[in-house]
Amino acid sequence: QVQLAESGGGLVRPGGSLRLSCRASGVRFSENAWGWYRQVPGKQRELVAGIMSGGNSFYGDSVKGRFTISRDNAASMLYLQMNDLKPEDTAVYYCVLPSPGNVSGPGTQVTVSE
Repeated sequence: QVQLAESGGGLVRPGGSLRLSCRASGVRFSENAWGWYRQVPGKQRELVAGIMSGGNSFYGDSVKGRFTISRDNAASMLYLQMNDLKPEDTAVYYCVLPSPGNVSGPGTQVTVSE
């Protein structure tokens, strides 16, 4: 059974940085593509970033140039480095295994505010 656990969220001021982590178990981490999504109550879930098994990455338009997704296959860890955070980045962030099963973790709250 695939289990995902995000960590690293918190309260940060605009312009600040956070690094989210996701620990995966029950899956061959290196063989899969992974992603980060975020969701604000009342809005649709939004793709933040994705990374393929070969390491190619892609980003949502709103975070390009500010966020970096990375992976550590040996440790089965997924990361999201978030720089120059803005209030509109406030959301619950989810680590996602898109296929198979479209599995996500419980999420971690990121709040960007003065």
